[in-house]
Amino acid sequence: MKSLYLGLICLMLVSACKSETSEKQTFEDVKELTIAEKIAIAHGFENWKNVSEVKFTFKVDRDTIKGDGRSWVWKPKEDAVVFTNYTGSIEYSRSKIDSTHIGPDRAFINDKFWLFVPFQLVWDRSATISEPQKAKSPINKDQLDMITISYPNEGGYTPGDAYDIYYDSNYLIKEWTYRRGNSAEPSLSNTFENYKDFNGIKIAIDHKKDNGNWNLNFTNVSITLED
Repeated sequence: MKSLYLGLICLMLVSACKSETSEKQTFEDVKELTIAEKIAIAHGFENWKNVSEVKFTFKVDRDTIKGDGRSWVWKPKEDAVVFTNYTGSIEYSRSKIDSTHIGPDRAFINDKFWLFVPFQLVWDRSATISEPQKAKSPINKDQLDMITISYPNEGGYTPGDAYDIYYDSNYLIKEWTYRRGNSAEPSLSNTFENYKDFNGIKIAIDHKKDNGNWNLNFTNVSITLED
C-alpha cells in the first residue's frame, strides 16, 4: 500500500513539474508587441495575409468642389497595380517599373500610404519609430498617445519625412501631422475618421483639416479575401 501511495505522489510531482515547465515556456515564448504592431492589429492587420485584391479611389474635396480622384486596383500578392483616372488606365508590376511608370507609382505609394497608414508602421522596416508619449492632438485638441515615424534621408520617393501619429486607448489612429523633411513645423495635420470595416480591416474613410473645408477621402473601397 505504501508503494502505491509513493507512486501516486511521484506521479503528481512529475505532472506538476511538467505543468510549471509548460507554463514557463508559454510565457517565455510570448513576444511583447511593439506599439506599431498593436496599432496595426487594432486596424485588422491579422487579416492582411488573406487579402488578394484591394480597390479604392483617392480624392480630395475642397469646399463644394469634388475632386476627380485616382482609382486603384492592387493585387498585393502579385504586386500588380492598375491605375485609372480621367485620362485612361495604366497597368504595371511594381517589380518591373520603367520610366513610364514612375509618375503613377509615386501616386500609388502616396495614396496607399494614406489608406494603410496603420500597416505601414510595420511594413516600413527602414523607418524609425519613437517611444510613445502623451500629447495634445492638433485638430481636436484631445489628449492622446503619440508616436513619430521618421524615414531615412535616402531612398523612396519622399526621403526624410516624418509623421506624428495620435492614437487612442484602443490603438486606433485619430489624427496625424505630416512634417516634410522632418521639419519642426507641420506641413499638414488632419483627422482619421468615419472608420469602416472591410472584411476585418478598418479604414478611416475621411481625413479633414481643422477648417472643415478640406477632406481627403476614399470611395469605392473594397477588399477581397482569398477563397
